[in-house]
Amino acid sequence: MPSNVDPIPEGYGTVMPALCVRDAARAIEFYKKAFGALELTRMAGPDGKIMHAEIKIGGSIVFLCDEFPDMPGACRAPQTLNGVTSGLYLYVPDADSLFARALKAGAKQIMPLSDMFWGDRYGKLQDPFGHFWGLATRKENLSPQEIKKRQEDYFSAAKS
Repeated sequence: MPSNVDPIPEGYGTVMPALCVRDAARAIEFYKKAFGALELTRMAGPDGKIMHAEIKIGGSIVFLCDEFPDMPGACRAPQTLNGVTSGLYLYVPDADSLFARALKAGAKQIMPLSDMFWGDRYGKLQDPFGHFWGLATRKENLSPQEIKKRQEDYFSAAKS
């Protein structure tokens, strides 16, 4: 391997989220409308299904592909699994406007936006492809002790 090649491509993180969906082409269009995603690359197979695509949301790159259920070791879409095993958390300057934009694009509200005890304004959505997205804007920088106290108060109030 040539020594002048960076082992981590420029602009990529150490950990890259990768989503498996049914109808990746439609998912890319949804992510553009909902989150302002920019499509970076798309590699289709002979059948037209997307083997690999990359989108950029803010400063982060997300990989995605169509489901290939007959391929050994391939990922499965949430509809096939009847659930998901992970979610994505987006920090944005204005969670309220992006939340509204995503709902308008077809996302489903799972948890409404609210000011949370850890200092974020946070809400949770499910995209039309089954994946969960937490949208947040940091409103306060809190110490671990402040978060712990607020968490205790939050759960005490929830019991009442």
